[in-house]
Amino acid sequence: MRFLHPDHDEQLELSTDDVFLNPGYFDGSSRLDTDLAPPDFPGGSHPIVSANMNAVTGKRMAETMARFGGLGVLPQDMALDTVARIVNHIHSADSRFDTPLAVSPRATLRDVQGIIRKRSHDLVVVVDDERRPIGIVTQADLRDRDQYVPAARLMSQRLVTLPATSSNRDAFLAMEQARVKAAPVLDADGRLRGVLTRNDAVRLELLKPSLDAQGRLMVAAAIGISAEAAATAARLVELGVAAIVIDTAHGHQRRMLEALRAVRAEIGDRVPLIAGNVCTAEGTRALIDAGADVVKVNVGPGAMCTTRMQTGAGRPTFTSVVACAREARALGKQVWADGGVRHPRDVALYLAAGAARVMVGTALAGTFESPGDVKEDREGHLYKENYGMASGRAVSDRTADLDAFEAAKKGFFREGISSSRIYIREGAESVGAVLIDMITGVQSALTYVGARTLAEFSERAVVGVQTWAGYGEGTPHGAVRR
Repeated sequence: MRFLHPDHDEQLELSTDDVFLNPGYFDGSSRLDTDLAPPDFPGGSHPIVSANMNAVTGKRMAETMARFGGLGVLPQDMALDTVARIVNHIHSADSRFDTPLAVSPRATLRDVQGIIRKRSHDLVVVVDDERRPIGIVTQADLRDRDQYVPAARLMSQRLVTLPATSSNRDAFLAMEQARVKAAPVLDADGRLRGVLTRNDAVRLELLKPSLDAQGRLMVAAAIGISAEAAATAARLVELGVAAIVIDTAHGHQRRMLEALRAVRAEIGDRVPLIAGNVCTAEGTRALIDAGADVVKVNVGPGAMCTTRMQTGAGRPTFTSVVACAREARALGKQVWADGGVRHPRDVALYLAAGAARVMVGTALAGTFESPGDVKEDREGHLYKENYGMASGRAVSDRTADLDAFEAAKKGFFREGISSSRIYIREGAESVGAVLIDMITGVQSALTYVGARTLAEFSERAVVGVQTWAGYGEGTPHGAVRR
């Protein structure tokens, strides 16, 4: 990457809002000629990673991210037995079809209500004792009914099903003709194997699954910088995680370097080791020298983060990634950009700056796949609660086993929002919808720059600096004025 006016622009500290991509010549025929495979380690058809935040990545998020070509990182606060259960589930999940919500005919409306909002497709399948579908239940079937009505009386017996051998095209056309947005998928014996939505049938043509060497969906996990870091990492490798993220808010510190060295000595080169966060070339070099394969970059730009307001520490996002990526590349390593993603353009600019992958948090928190229950406000709008990993809420959870007085002292040191409503937006209710919006934007960005791969994109990108008015004129402003 080079700046449009390097003598001036190189001296500035810039966020992604401050910059733009200068278009160049593309010799391909369409955006589908691009390849977004990350250059850091094998696995994944694109560079989006879901953040290791308690309110962002759990079982559903990690499974769906992998199915749609990305990577989910389980939070460091999870108990190891919980991580083991989730990893086992993800490794056994279908690489193409969504894990279905299924109940017996004897389940009650109350049972169905407890799970129906775990999916954006609004479909619960009623199955017999052999897991053969006998009906479906949607939200419309639950209105004005008693809490203990059995599913057998709630369900619709008008079943549109798909054989697991259906191509994405055939599945889409079958659902289109039947006027349904999702359908159960059956194996050769007629048993429920999964669920496919009409939109996902199309998305799966662009988003290929992230699979490990054994052909299983990939999942990563985060750990902290405690004295147990090495033992925890060894256990995670045994469980089969695809990568380990050593995570702390300020990564350029002695405890991080000690933890990194200990983990590297314990696990060797069995899985990639990502560490962060830092925002300087010096911090990047220190983590790589201590054993990191990838360095996680950015301090303070996350939507739930108050670090910069509390401490004044941090650095504008684009400059952080440029500086750290240059240092990492000189040492034969890579960086991930973490935080501050609001639009597909932010992902594209991070990749142009040299990031191998981009970690996304809040933009994925308002989906049905994120952890936590769907709630309704007074106007009936659906939302989920989101909170920062250095917030009072997260610190309280993390220090629950401490002496009450010691926990109270640690509670004073918080750098994040404890509770924020992230509304579920029409058209962006699912991870698949959010990812396809980001990925098609990035594919188009590559064509504007004249690149076919992420390596070419970073090499050929020409970046200019703009005024706030320049940024504003690039936003949609076509609303009709009355």
